[in-house]
Amino acid sequence: MKFVAIAEKDRYATDPDRPRSIFSKIFLRPKFMFYPQVIWIIAVNSRKAARGIYSDHDWASSSFEIVWALENIGIRIEITGMQSLRKNTGPVVFIGNHMSTLETLVLPGIIQPVKPVTFVVKQSLLTTPFFGPIMRSRDPVVVGRTNPREDLRTVLEDGTKKLSEGKSIVIFPQSTRSVDFNPSEFNSLGIKLALKAGVPVVPVALKTDAWGIGRFIKDFGTVDRTKKVHFAFGEPLRVSGRGADEHQMVIGFIREKLREWSRGDKK
Repeated sequence: MKFVAIAEKDRYATDPDRPRSIFSKIFLRPKFMFYPQVIWIIAVNSRKAARGIYSDHDWASSSFEIVWALENIGIRIEITGMQSLRKNTGPVVFIGNHMSTLETLVLPGIIQPVKPVTFVVKQSLLTTPFFGPIMRSRDPVVVGRTNPREDLRTVLEDGTKKLSEGKSIVIFPQSTRSVDFNPSEFNSLGIKLALKAGVPVVPVALKTDAWGIGRFIKDFGTVDRTKKVHFAFGEPLRVSGRGADEHQMVIGFIREKLREWSRGDKK
């Protein structure tokens, strides 16, 4: 399978000579081609999840179907640092910025073929009509986002249990999706979890604003094929003391990658 071969590499980049699909050329606005594909992929796999037959392999495979749908409409994707996923055979906490819906759908295809993974998600995501069954089948860490103290307890207790069982966890410490990265809104919950569980942290920087945030429905914003999608995984970090240094290292990694991509994509 293509997604397995990609996961075994250290870097992946969309073939610059890859042609857009014929339908993408017919539909002048990318979202009219892209969103029907996404809805179909999610609907098909949601039915599998509801029937209890949505496996880890299915999750990774359907995730890369989203990658192919993005590339079909002309969006270029670059993933670097994937060797960091293989440097530790045990579970880790992935800590990244949160820009759009894209990363929630694409990260499983990158990580799951290498190591079992789930997410810290808000409760409302489990009740959505199509994506809800898929996410429930992934046994995530669920927070309410109304009581920070209760959410901290849930993440530390439930997250530590899942990590002890060998499952890595992706956490987005920002309170909401945002194109702008504001370190003051980037909490240290992921660092606290890694410290309690005794596992490494892997920083994840991403730029996914090609899939915009919608004005009325957040998941369905503008799709901009002129914007390149980036994912970068940093070196695994062992958390010591209270984790303040490691927290700043994660922030520094994300901030530097965003600056690098901003400069590079304008060339």
